[in-house]
Amino acid sequence: MITMIKRTLSLLLFLASGLASAAQLTDVETRWLTAGAAVLGYAKQELKLPIDITVQPQARPTDVPLALGYQDGRCKLVLSMRGNPNAEDILADVPAAQRPLMIEAMVAHEIGHCWRYVQGVWHVVPSGFEQGAQGDAAALLETQREEGYADLVALAWTQQRHPEQYAAVAGWMRQVRQPSPAAGSHSTLAWLQLAPTGAAFPPGLPLFEQAANLWRRGLAYDD
Repeated sequence: MITMIKRTLSLLLFLASGLASAAQLTDVETRWLTAGAAVLGYAKQELKLPIDITVQPQARPTDVPLALGYQDGRCKLVLSMRGNPNAEDILADVPAAQRPLMIEAMVAHEIGHCWRYVQGVWHVVPSGFEQGAQGDAAALLETQREEGYADLVALAWTQQRHPEQYAAVAGWMRQVRQPSPAAGSHSTLAWLQLAPTGAAFPPGLPLFEQAANLWRRGLAYDD
């Protein structure tokens, strides 16, 4: 147990390299980063993705607890939990024992965004697909497409690392992504319905390729 704690703290220090020490993190921030540590370690150590972790000193009313941006060639994983009483509302209906699993899936989702940014294909659709919309409608579709891709990365990650928990994660994501005024541009059921079970992700393919194969299929239904 002591060895595991030391490894976790060391990984948090490595991941939160922009902070002076892990002691600066709140309990909520530590819990979320610990839950997502395997994803972040994979992204930074194996994929060499340029990821920085930023902790907002004070969340704004419109901030989501976890988000990803891109600046100066680097991905910015932003935690907006301080002063945000609703930071963990998204987990309200999740049993306590499963919450780390859902947080891990959310972090994998954000890494999907980072991958798209780094590859230079953000808001780019594959050859042969047309935008089919203009103005605000086009902007909404662009966001939905990126969210759909990132959701599939989260599911592909879950199938690779926690296949026995796939049904729980996929069911929770479908619940969160149900079409509603709150979901808006984050309604991704066109893609989630393509992966009802882990069998949708054939073994042997890289994580992002697994997601991309299903994502391209979903593009046929989002115009």
